[in-house]
Amino acid sequence: MKKNLPLAYIELSKKNLIHNIKQFRDLAKKGTKFSVAIKGNAYGHGQNEVAKVLEPYVDYFQVNNIEELELLRKVTKKPVLLLGYVQKSDLAKVIKLNCILSVFSLEQLKHTSAMADVLKRVQEIHLPVDAYLGREGFLLKDLPKVFEEIKKSKFIKLTGIYAHFANIEDTTDFSHAQKQIDEYKKTLDLAKEFGFNSLQTHISATSGLLVYEKTLGINSIIRLGIGVYGMWPSEHLKKMYRNKILLKPVFTWKTKVAQIKILPKGYTIGYGLTYKTKKETKVAVIPQGYADGFDRGFSNNSFVLIHGTRCKILGRVSMNMFVADVSHLKKVKSEDEVVILGTQGKEQITAEEMAERIGTINYEITTRISALLSRIVV
Repeated sequence: MKKNLPLAYIELSKKNLIHNIKQFRDLAKKGTKFSVAIKGNAYGHGQNEVAKVLEPYVDYFQVNNIEELELLRKVTKKPVLLLGYVQKSDLAKVIKLNCILSVFSLEQLKHTSAMADVLKRVQEIHLPVDAYLGREGFLLKDLPKVFEEIKKSKFIKLTGIYAHFANIEDTTDFSHAQKQIDEYKKTLDLAKEFGFNSLQTHISATSGLLVYEKTLGINSIIRLGIGVYGMWPSEHLKKMYRNKILLKPVFTWKTKVAQIKILPKGYTIGYGLTYKTKKETKVAVIPQGYADGFDRGFSNNSFVLIHGTRCKILGRVSMNMFVADVSHLKKVKSEDEVVILGTQGKEQITAEEMAERIGTINYEITTRISALLSRIVV
């Protein structure tokens, strides 16, 4: 039995993480490169803990900002796609840290080129194109000026062009996705007209691989995200691949019972008086709350697992504590294990279930869990 564990922590399954990445590698055409998104603290799983496990299995890591890049460089020299915005004052540091940089505007391109010139270091870039996403990236009509600027620079090397699907995971209507693909292909054709050949191309994340790329090898890189963590982009895709891919959850959120007590009938629980006991009720105080990433929307609206049994949350979730009903448990005591998200015995609480309860998506459930909680690889 493990000793000296924190009061609350995230347990990561190394075996399941490796299993999931292999599932997607086996699905894709041989030779396809994989970039794993570890932004947002690896979707809440723990950035560097995940990176150390997956390093032998990926070609790139993908981060969002300079802070994530700095942290990542402590554990790996693997190529990194930095796809978020980097402000002018951080360009020197980013160039020195060695990454493949995304450039959002002609102005940013010029600043990056100037700084690379000062440092006398070639900066590799991938250009985002706005293929009907309406977010970051260049419109097709703006690309000629961008390509001309790149050709003038001695220290900027364009090695890739990418885009993002807007809606491919939860619909059977492929029309918008096809519109995006057609626009993206036009940008690649235009790049060739300007002499940029053999570029790396990427438009697909987990859902794009499952719906569009499959075994065809259409683009050279897949940006794998949610799937590697054992979660599905949508119920639609989960049903589609039910008998083809088995994804295993990587993540278990654990803590311990802080207190057990019996409350009399008619006793209110928590701030706002949102729950009153209907009978004498045995409750457990759980030392986690919305400061730790357990949403206030779970007040009177979710469960935790204790002794492999579901225990209903009573009253408001507060900043660092909430209360669960343990009347049905005979031998429950202080410091018994509590699972907030994950499996205990034969019972399981998934990120998808939690997301449905508060009207969000599984990504948000895990990503919002406090980075202060230890991530422990088992």
